Amino acid sequence: MKRSLMGRLWPNLVAVVMFVFCVFPVYWMFATAFKPTGDIIAEDPVWFPTDATFEHFKTAVNADHFWTMAGNSLIVTLLAVVFSLIIGVTAAFALARMRFKGRRGFIIGFMLAQMAPWEVMVIAIYIIVRDADMLNSLIPLTLFYMVMILPFTLLTLRGFVAAVPKELEESAMVDGCTRMQAFRRVILPLLAPGLMSTSLFGFITAWNEFPLVLVLNKEAEAKTLPVWLSSFQTQFGDDWGATMAAASLFAVPILILFVFLQRRAVSGLTDGAVKG
Repeated sequence: MKRSLMGRLWPNLVAVVMFVFCVFPVYWMFATAFKPTGDIIAEDPVWFPTDATFEHFKTAVNADHFWTMAGNSLIVTLLAVVFSLIIGVTAAFALARMRFKGRRGFIIGFMLAQMAPWEVMVIAIYIIVRDADMLNSLIPLTLFYMVMILPFTLLTLRGFVAAVPKELEESAMVDGCTRMQAFRRVILPLLAPGLMSTSLFGFITAWNEFPLVLVLNKEAEAKTLPVWLSSFQTQFGDDWGATMAAASLFAVPILILFVFLQRRAVSGLTDGAVKG
């Protein structure tokens, strides 16, 4: 009995320690954003904001080019995720359901593309964009972000498509659906969990990307939030409260998206399993 209790206790203790270790920096970032400046620079750490203030958030949102770069980040990220999902889900269906010459080599090529660090191609990308006279533009960022997240999207969705029984698709075709209609009405709803997970991964990857936009876009009007956050300063020097508020604002869209997609992943699976 005692051994059984200890066997269950240790994994739980390790899980709690890992949870605190991972969550505490996030908590400290948000807590510092709400602390008055006096509490931030106090000699003894203030663990909980005693007198919460929104002044640091006002400083952050009123900084130069914040709203411009926030809009750029949203546009580039959302377009890259949508395009990668459209291309990835159709290509994943073809790879999982169809047999054609060169299929295995195609899959291996995408695996290698997923493994290779794309940062080594920054110079080549810069030369291509420069020669195309598209520096300081959001179009190249959108295209390259889509290419960055497409291998993971395709390979992940291929596994989800392969897990769907072929009999469901065949039954729909027997009932009069074309192959595309069977895919749209039967297969696609069942891919909801895969679409959620890949879109979340793609959003985080594109939202946090820093080196490429730093190299391609030198004008402030064409930059994104990671660049703005890395160079965030006020006229009074380092303002740690405003810096933490800026970092919190940068993290909020990812947290909202995570909560939104996590809640709908299971419902998407059950809804897709019902023939309508």
